[in-house]
This record gives sequence, C-alpha cells and structure tokens, in this order.
Amino acid sequence: MKKPVLKYKSIILSDVHLGTPDCKIDEVNHFLKHTRCERLILNGDIIDGWSLKRRLSWEKGHTKFIRRVLKIAEKKDTDVIYIRGNHDDFLAAYLPLVFDRIQLVEEYVLPTAHGNYLCIHGDCFDAVTTHSKFISVLGDIGYQSLLKFNRYYNKFRALRGKEYFSISKAIKAKVKNIVNHISDFEKHLKTLAKKRGCVGIVCGHIHTAEDKMIGDIRYLNSGDWVESLTAIVEHFDGRFELIDYKQFCEQLEAKTIAQAQKRPEPFALRPATTDEVLWLSEEELAQA
Repeated sequence: MKKPVLKYKSIILSDVHLGTPDCKIDEVNHFLKHTRCERLILNGDIIDGWSLKRRLSWEKGHTKFIRRVLKIAEKKDTDVIYIRGNHDDFLAAYLPLVFDRIQLVEEYVLPTAHGNYLCIHGDCFDAVTTHSKFISVLGDIGYQSLLKFNRYYNKFRALRGKEYFSISKAIKAKVKNIVNHISDFEKHLKTLAKKRGCVGIVCGHIHTAEDKMIGDIRYLNSGDWVESLTAIVEHFDGRFELIDYKQFCEQLEAKTIAQAQKRPEPFALRPATTDEVLWLSEEELAQA
C-alpha cells in the first residue's frame, strides 16, 4: 500500500547544508517525499557554499533534494520561497529573483490567521558573522571538525548499544557565553519583528530549534538537518508546530495504520456454478 502524506499549510526548513558530509539527506528527503503544503519556505543555508569551496562533498541525495524541491514547485501547486542564509550568500547578488512559483529573497512576510510572521535566516544579528566573515569561516571549520569527531564518537556509542548524542548541542546548552549569545540573538530578532509589525518571527542559523514567547512576540527557530532534524509546520487552522523527524515518522506511521484499517476488503471472485453457466449465451461464453 502506498504510504500516505501529511498535509500542512506551510512548511519551514532551514540549515540543510547540502554539500557537507553531516547533512542528514536521507531523512530530509523522506520528510519532503511524505509531506504536502501550499507553501514551502527554505529559510537559509540550504546549500553550504562555504564547505563546497573547501572540499566537494556532494552526494546523489543532495541532487535528489534539489530535484524534489523543483518537482514540488512544478507539480504539487506549492509556492517555494528560498531565503538566503550566510552559507549560501553567493545568492545575495541576484536577489530578489522569481522563477514561476519559486522566489529567492532576503526575507519573507508569512501571512497567517493570527497575524504576520517575519521569516528571516537570522545571520544579520550574529555579531561574528556580521563583523568578520574570516572568523565565521574559521568557526565553521571548527564546527565541522566537531561534527566529524561526533560521527566517530556515536559509532562507538552505537557499538555499545547507546543512543545518538550530540556533543555540540550539549556544549551550546552548558557554555555560558554561547547561551548568552543565543539569548541576545533572540532579543534582536524580537525587536525586528515588532518594527515590521509582525506578531512573530521564524528564523534558523544557530541550529537550535525553539518555540517560545519573548514578551508578546512568538519566536520560532526551525533548527537544522544536521543534528536536530526539525522543521516548523503551519496547520490549516493557523497553528504553528515545531516537529522533529522522530515525531514526523510516528505521525506518518499512525496515518498509514489508520488508512489501512479503513481500506475495504478486496472483492472476492468465486467460480460460476453449472446453472449460471447454462444461462450464458454463446457470445458471453466466448468472452468468458
């Protein structure tokens, strides 16, 4: 039986980082394959131009992602909004740009039943990224090295029957300077949302998925598809939900089971009796 799809009004993904070995490409492709939406917002760092300059780590799955997005725009009646991030800043010189149902922009205002939400990658409020790209690239190299170590560390954990553990997420949660940096980042975005007359803001960039109120502004961060594997979805009643890949798989499986239970039993054919055959004409017998 064909697997069903989960339908939403809007889906927001960020920080897929195509072109890096730590991109969870199979998971994000599976997510896109089994979802449908009216609006797909790709909120920056979808293609990692910084990493591609250092070394080529492009896989078939990365090409499949690009093809799937194009197919979604072409055949699924979906508007695709691609917002520039800092790792795909090579797009900056060409923005804004529109190809049929695909828009490439710096930021996007998402209208909802409960007010407008400003969608922006968020790198403009990262002091390091803003003041020195060189330092940002060095920081990215350090982050990539940490992710590489994390891969080997989790292979060792898997051999011992333990679950995946993210070292970088643990560092973000415990190191005071990083916690303060994230807090300042969120406050700046809240201020921007208020200036634009929006009730909320949706961003990415810091790879920390979040859904909370900062004062009277709703702050949503879609996380990433490197470690957290998260997305923001807007339901048709206007509700926003932060969903991770595990939750998505559970919801998809539940819908698959429910669909199978509703499926009618196939019609069972039985052989005709002798009396029934006698009533058939020669023409009907020939067709039988």
